[in-house]
Amino acid sequence: MCILELLLTTYAFCYHFQSDDPLIQLIEDYKWILFLDFHWRLGIDGLSIGPILLTGFITTLATLGAWPVTRDSRLFHFLMLAMYSGQIGLFSSRDLLLFFLMWELELIPVYLLVSMWGGKKRLYSATKFILYTAGGSIFLLMGVLGVGLYSSTEPTLNFEILANQSYPAALEILFYSGFFLAFAVKLPIIPLHTWLPDTHGEAHYSTCMLLAGILLKMGAYGLVRINMEFFPHAHSLFSPWLIIVGAMQIIYAASTSLGQRNLKKRIAYSSVSHMGFIIIGIGSITDMGLNGALLQIISHGFIGAALFFLAGTTYDRIRLLYLDEMGGIAIPMPKMFTMFSSFSMASLALPGMSGFVAELIVFFGLVTSPKFLLMTKIPITFVMAIGMILTPIYLLSMLRQMFYGYKIFNGPNSYFFDSGPRELFLSISIFLPVLGIGIYPDFVLSLSVEKVEVILSNSFYRSFFS
Repeated sequence: MCILELLLTTYAFCYHFQSDDPLIQLIEDYKWILFLDFHWRLGIDGLSIGPILLTGFITTLATLGAWPVTRDSRLFHFLMLAMYSGQIGLFSSRDLLLFFLMWELELIPVYLLVSMWGGKKRLYSATKFILYTAGGSIFLLMGVLGVGLYSSTEPTLNFEILANQSYPAALEILFYSGFFLAFAVKLPIIPLHTWLPDTHGEAHYSTCMLLAGILLKMGAYGLVRINMEFFPHAHSLFSPWLIIVGAMQIIYAASTSLGQRNLKKRIAYSSVSHMGFIIIGIGSITDMGLNGALLQIISHGFIGAALFFLAGTTYDRIRLLYLDEMGGIAIPMPKMFTMFSSFSMASLALPGMSGFVAELIVFFGLVTSPKFLLMTKIPITFVMAIGMILTPIYLLSMLRQMFYGYKIFNGPNSYFFDSGPRELFLSISIFLPVLGIGIYPDFVLSLSVEKVEVILSNSFYRSFFS
């Protein structure tokens, strides 16, 4: 049923959505709470179409990947679909209060999915997740109320009106900081990232697919949709710091990932490292950099979800999570070895795959940015290059520890069965778009390029000359 829904949704988007139109399409607008001028206002543009299609695709495959869940399986799938509803609602919201409600809607399903179907430390991880994200939501709520109530005529929460609203410089910086803290927790940006490895390390792999593939991208989407569109002057001031933080995050998370013994935590820290490229792309304030960040959102959504799915299915077979206890899996499970190696190559930005194209475009976006001096670009580019060197080190080390050697033959051989049709179908379904985007990235870039030009021309070019 979910697969049929995805196909119908994709057909509807492809048939009705016009990628060369930067305006809002497929609009729904109904009055909800008259006193607050609160509308159920939804719409899709080039910025949201990619994350929406990614959400439907990953959620469908995660639902299929949850097939082995037998304990309270109905509740498990209900929570996954509730999370899906919140994410689709957030990406298509055109009302600021509705955006906040959808942001909050997915917190409880994630908490229950981790606390009920997680590992040994699931309650600790679920509590840490809810504390971090709920703490960030406080700043989001204050920002929503502040922006909505600040108006020369009457309060409004409409995105179209707020995008053209001007603020005093100090107030704009204050609003920007509040929204930034909320999105920094979800993205995540160091040092607000510590909930992510614990949550990924304990959650069921179907839940990890949704967390890595979609939930992290909500923070990046919020930075572009609200911080860039609503507060261009403040974003122009903060952009150098975003570049610095993004570069530090690439190095820090890659170095930390190399020291992780737990397989899922190593993949989780690699996700934090890859988010650094998104931060740099957003901070570059160029067409190329922002398009690269949006492409990285889609690319990592596929690759991160696939790696966590394969890590979970591997654990189901060998019942081991610590890399120093593994070894020799390639011989009894050659299909698993092939799939894990393929997605690891995609994650380390092998040419011909989506990760390479996304990181390359972000790199060129930074280099060609007129906002930064050459002496600033050189050290940041050098740090990015070091991060791109560390990525294959920790990923190839992970493959070596898992699949080579003979340690695993001391384990219980009853768990040694290779990937079945379900794992192969899911892996191939994710690998095809990773390969397709790497060969022909314009398939994704064409969705957002018009909207990116509008964001930069209407906001930043005006802010530079004001």
